[in-house]
Amino acid sequence: MTRALDWDREGLLWPHREASQFVSIGRAKWHVQRMAPKGRAAPQLLLLHGTGGSCHSWRGLLPSLAKHYDVIAPDLPRHAFTTGHPPEALSIPAMAHAVLQLIHALKLAPVAIIGHSAGVAVALQLAFAHGYAGPIIGLNAALRPFPGLAAQIFPAFAKLLFVNPLVPRIFSRSLRRSGEAERFLIKSTGSQIDEEGMACYEVLFQNPRHAKGALAMMANWDLPRLNERMPKIVNEVLLIHSDLDKAIPLASAHHAKRLLPSAQLEVLHGLGHLAHEESPARILELIEDFLADQVVADDC
Repeated sequence: MTRALDWDREGLLWPHREASQFVSIGRAKWHVQRMAPKGRAAPQLLLLHGTGGSCHSWRGLLPSLAKHYDVIAPDLPRHAFTTGHPPEALSIPAMAHAVLQLIHALKLAPVAIIGHSAGVAVALQLAFAHGYAGPIIGLNAALRPFPGLAAQIFPAFAKLLFVNPLVPRIFSRSLRRSGEAERFLIKSTGSQIDEEGMACYEVLFQNPRHAKGALAMMANWDLPRLNERMPKIVNEVLLIHSDLDKAIPLASAHHAKRLLPSAQLEVLHGLGHLAHEESPARILELIEDFLADQVVADDC
């Protein structure tokens, strides 16, 4: 059995470590970072990272958002330091249900949800199936299914990789050579990020258990069904997408905008899939402008 990440070992380099807490729900143990204005209540924002990531991806946005909001950023099931969820908990409906359990456990009432990549699909599922009615911000959203047969072949292939215990180990081992993790990230996302963020991704990529969680998420992802439901999602949605995203092409954002009844699209130039890590100030400006029209922030 592969070793889980250790909060008192690998977690020592995690950004905003002082904002972390662990929440037990049944057999699951969630790692959550929470940051808010000191000494007063504030509207709550829920942040959901994408496949293979963790809450560290929000490191550049957390302090700024926390000036006016109570910001909650969990590691999603079977990712990073969140443990105890079974593999079948990683479909879009099951992931949304797990996040809903966390919302109830923490007694949250988020006024908005911000998702990155696959995290946007979880946010939309919360709206469709669980009554979340607030605005949603989707950063480089992964919402468009593969065309044709690839829509069936890719999940099936991911399942084959997931059930083979050697695959996550081989992947993780291949990225332990100096510079390999950074080259992989740049090639797959089109983004170049800071050393702090890269150090976290190196830890994640080199851990077979985390890699297996990412594979399980891909194996259980049913975007065609979500696409069928998207025309029924009436939440106000802001899609922010980068033109140099190598993971999710810009056409995917235009596709999602057409399906969602109340969506708008902002295109960022010169950034990749991890735009919120490359240029958090540009993302923050778009978020704050959108939320100013949607919710009342604390002392904005």
